[in-house]
Amino acid sequence: MVELDQVRPLAPANERAVIPSYVEDRGSGRASCYRRHRRCVLCGGCCASTLLILGIVILVLGLTVFKIKDPELTVNSITVTGLSVGTVTFNRPVSVNATLTTQVSVKNPNHASFKFGKSTSSFYYQGDNIGVAYAPSGKASAERTLRMNVTVDVLIDEAASNSQLSQDVLKGSVDLTSYTEMGGRVSVLGIVKKHVDIGLNCSMTMDLSLTQQQTINVKDCHAHVN
Repeated sequence: MVELDQVRPLAPANERAVIPSYVEDRGSGRASCYRRHRRCVLCGGCCASTLLILGIVILVLGLTVFKIKDPELTVNSITVTGLSVGTVTFNRPVSVNATLTTQVSVKNPNHASFKFGKSTSSFYYQGDNIGVAYAPSGKASAERTLRMNVTVDVLIDEAASNSQLSQDVLKGSVDLTSYTEMGGRVSVLGIVKKHVDIGLNCSMTMDLSLTQQQTINVKDCHAHVN
């Protein structure tokens, strides 16, 4: 007998292949949403912290480094290195001339240097200008004090027409005033800049009985800054 090939039964025609489908679990979806929300909160917190730190740094710099203070101009001493007192002509009965050396200090309290131009020191007797001295331009380093010496010849003869001069010579002393002016600029990192004009008024008394070197008594000084 011839063995017939074994025939396998065919699948019913109405049966279809089943394709598996994947449905996201609700629990995993909530976890993913929570993670995204957490990342957003962390990112926002980092940005807020950065802005807060930046604001504090700017505030501290504004109150320290970037806060520009006014430089201070001071007359430390005035020394008479030469004094001549005598009589001359009928028109000018009294002659009083002197050479004064003034030490001036420029104190810079800022965290940046103070650059200033040429300064002028004028001396007056009874309102009359009797001498002018000029100091060169310079720079006061940050948080430092710069000292300068200025020499001027005061010709009180220029005010000899003033009747008060003869009385002062007999009294043995003359009262003088001086005015020093200086202009400069403070620049912090090239960002914050401020122009400063300093004026200094001083009053002093010069003893005419001491023809040798003497230190003038500077009574009072008043500074103003613009």
